[in-house]
Amino acid sequence: MAHTPNSGPDSAHGESGSSSTTAEHTLAPDRLRRLRIWNISLSALHAIQAVVVLVIASDFAIDLTTAYPAGPPGTRVPEAQAAFAVPIGIAVAVFLVLAAIDHFATGIPLRKAYERNLSRGINPFRWLEYSVSATIMVILIALYAGITQVTAIIAIIGANVAMILFGWLQERSNPPGGRPDLTAFWFGCIAGAAPWVAITVNLVGASEVPSFVYGIFFSLFIFFMSFAANQWLQYRGVGPWKDYVFGEFVYLVLSLAAKSALAWQIVAGSLA
Repeated sequence: MAHTPNSGPDSAHGESGSSSTTAEHTLAPDRLRRLRIWNISLSALHAIQAVVVLVIASDFAIDLTTAYPAGPPGTRVPEAQAAFAVPIGIAVAVFLVLAAIDHFATGIPLRKAYERNLSRGINPFRWLEYSVSATIMVILIALYAGITQVTAIIAIIGANVAMILFGWLQERSNPPGGRPDLTAFWFGCIAGAAPWVAITVNLVGASEVPSFVYGIFFSLFIFFMSFAANQWLQYRGVGPWKDYVFGEFVYLVLSLAAKSALAWQIVAGSLA
């Protein structure tokens, strides 16, 4: 079943070298008004939460560590040394602020561009924000699972950003009216699975894990899988997901729910 509406890379971004024709679908004024209200409201909700977190959070921080080889391959790696500390309260506030900025921009100053892109079945603003905010979220989950080495965190950043960019590529590479190609989607799933496998290995191998960390792991895993499910349903054209804008509303709800869940589980578990 064809996904509608959507756009290819050139129609959405005005790049040359393609003969495809931009296919736009007019969105009803009442739906645009609802989207505008949602984005402005979500901007306020994320911003308020960020301020509250900064006010009530302790100065708790987690050290990132380094353990560089001290000899030829096979030589025992020295004990890890603290490199720098990640202030958890500030990190939580940052991903909330990023979401607030994104929703504010798409609700007011960049609203026309946002609505124009939605009519073509793409939202690059979403992917830009997720590439940073969702990556900070995964880093925090990894830190709470005990993954603290700088090199491991760099690998997790790369895998998660790749997942988000594959989601963007999925939208860019599927013009409306044809059979959807889910190659980019599945590649993104593979890239996105790597951090969760690493986190799972650490949690399984740990001798003791606070219960709230398990809560963070399971709840955020479900949320992250829900984002993937939402895109899959959009491109399979299942029920109301035949309408791209319905999927956009689902993204808005999931974004608020996932960020709020992680923020307040961290605050309750270690920052209050």
